[in-house]
Amino acid sequence: MNDPGLAFQSGAILLREGMEAILIVTALAASLRRGGSLIALKALYIGSFLAVLASIVTAFIFEIYFDGAHNDFVEAVVMIVASALMIYMSGWLFLRQDPRAWKKDIDQAAQKALDSGTQWSLGVIAFLAVFREGAETALFLQALANSHGGWNPSLGAGLLAAFAALGAIYWAMQLLAVRVPLRPLFMLTSAFLFVMGLRFIGGAIQELQEQMLVPVDVANAPDWLISLGLNPSWEALGTQLAIAVTAVAGIALAARRRSAAKDPSLATG
Repeated sequence: MNDPGLAFQSGAILLREGMEAILIVTALAASLRRGGSLIALKALYIGSFLAVLASIVTAFIFEIYFDGAHNDFVEAVVMIVASALMIYMSGWLFLRQDPRAWKKDIDQAAQKALDSGTQWSLGVIAFLAVFREGAETALFLQALANSHGGWNPSLGAGLLAAFAALGAIYWAMQLLAVRVPLRPLFMLTSAFLFVMGLRFIGGAIQELQEQMLVPVDVANAPDWLISLGLNPSWEALGTQLAIAVTAVAGIALAARRRSAAKDPSLATG
């Protein structure tokens, strides 16, 4: 069966849904590889792999018990947890933008408490980022296959092309990361995770609004903002602003404490 239209549809689904997850995972992987934290990198990939398996299982469960419909409340919870971890990791990377501070954390094997927690956080971030997109992708693809008489070579060809495109994106990001100094790389990754965390919060609120668990007061947002997939409601924008202010204040306080630990005279300044 030769159906270019079906191949394009299946590939577009995987590429669209997988782009967000692949960007998050590859950005973190680039920082970890440059920083020399191979154990944390392993946790990141394990989390991603487990998410792919969980996505397939979840899609299978929804197909059998919920007629292929996804649960908005479950998706909102996943997005909130993912957002919290992304914002936490954003601050963690920002505070360790100094290569000496990063290597000190890695080299102090006797003080692994923070590093251990960070590794778990990285694995969970990867799991949630991939799981959210993966489960939705599997459901969309199952619906597409059902509407075209089942899985066929055209649908598979589209998926292979999308996998190749995502692999090329991963390779390009890793190649670029090798050429970028460690401090800018950490800062860019930190900023990217922070923005994605806020975007996930907006998406979670939208899911709850669709379930009528949160009110909707539409803000007069510009079209370009809406085209980015952001939630243009005052509830989402207000929550995002509050989180951003809290996160910036927390990072500033943590940075001051780190500086005071290096120079006690700053603690009383």
